[in-house]
Amino acid sequence: MTAALPHIPVLLDEVIHALAITPGSDVVDGTFGAGGYSRAILALGARVHAFDRDPDALASGADLAAQSGGALRLHSACFSEMDRELAAAGLEQVDAVVLDIGVSSMQLDQARRGFSFQADGPLDMRMSQQGPSAADFVNDADEADIADVIYLYGEEPKSRRIARAIVAARPIESTGSLAAVVRKALGYRQGAPKDPATRTFQALRIHVNRELEELSLGLEAAERILKPGGRLAVVSFHSLEDRIVKQFLRERSGATGSGSRHMPVTVAARAPSFTNVSKAIRPSAAELARNPRARSSTLRSAIRSDAAPWTQEEKAA
Repeated sequence: MTAALPHIPVLLDEVIHALAITPGSDVVDGTFGAGGYSRAILALGARVHAFDRDPDALASGADLAAQSGGALRLHSACFSEMDRELAAAGLEQVDAVVLDIGVSSMQLDQARRGFSFQADGPLDMRMSQQGPSAADFVNDADEADIADVIYLYGEEPKSRRIARAIVAARPIESTGSLAAVVRKALGYRQGAPKDPATRTFQALRIHVNRELEELSLGLEAAERILKPGGRLAVVSFHSLEDRIVKQFLRERSGATGSGSRHMPVTVAARAPSFTNVSKAIRPSAAELARNPRARSSTLRSAIRSDAAPWTQEEKAA
């Protein structure tokens, strides 16, 4: 049913398999959202420590937490803070961590949150609903900075043209207004297969929420908090996210590229902190038929070794 579409967790069966949940285990759901992963994990008898910086997501999960008999604990924090938050609550290590990166369906579907141009709303995009908004950035930032953000985080080759158009059209306060500016700048024709505003909206959302930095810090936090044998599963939705996850697991599993396909893979001297790194797993045709929003998702997973977490010095080496 279309009405249920926003609440379908992506790659759910594959994530649950990767996490190898056992009754009584402690699991971090780093991106609670609509609670799809948390519900499935709770059903397997585990305790869930769910993180989200969006107060709307936490409010929507209050009933589930109340019904869980203490098995679900909600944390109003970024997932990069999971180890510090749980240590403060008396929990030093967990058995599994799942991260579902990026914007949630609930956020996309609410025009007032300003994440999507499908319906006009205020140009906001703040997951935490705090701090500078997307409107603040496009109206106050230098043209060069806007162009850089759109190029780096939206992988938009015509970022400078878009930035010029944005500056010329300021002030821009709504999602519909921004989308119209981008479309006009790129010569969009109605009926084209992909709306040219998509990349700009992605870029601004990533910038406003510091999503890529949060992902990198979150992976390191998961490395610190997972027990030996603990499981990590990360679902990403575009190449920038997946590249970070892939590189992190490649480094932490002890293998780094040689720089040439003609040279053997080099093995780091540091003890690998992760093993059993999976290949990229993508949704089946059956899942895509049920949930078209899963089309760009990628799951990568790994198992925590008994080696110490990498230090700042080792990461820089």
